[in-house]
Amino acid sequence: MTVYVDDAVHAWRGQRWAHLMADTLPELHAMAAQLGMPRRAFQNKASGAHYDVSAPMRVQAIALGAMPISRHTDRARMKAVIANARAQYQPD
Repeated sequence: MTVYVDDAVHAWRGQRWAHLMADTLPELHAMAAQLGMPRRAFQNKASGAHYDVSAPMRVQAIALGAMPISRHTDRARMKAVIANARAQYQPD
């Protein structure tokens, strides 16, 4: 079981942001809690269950054991992680 964090490439509010995803929702929520993120930051979307993390928080997630993945060099793994995140979406 693994938690993943992609490249911090999304610009928003003067920062770069990444997506925190995981093999399971309990793992995802546990990592987010370790990062001090509130549960309300969880994005349960059809595009994939995830948390948005800032570039500095991405570094912290990696230090806590998250696996960095890149849209540029890990395309196959990235597609698999996104597909898994989409499969975890649970409509209200």
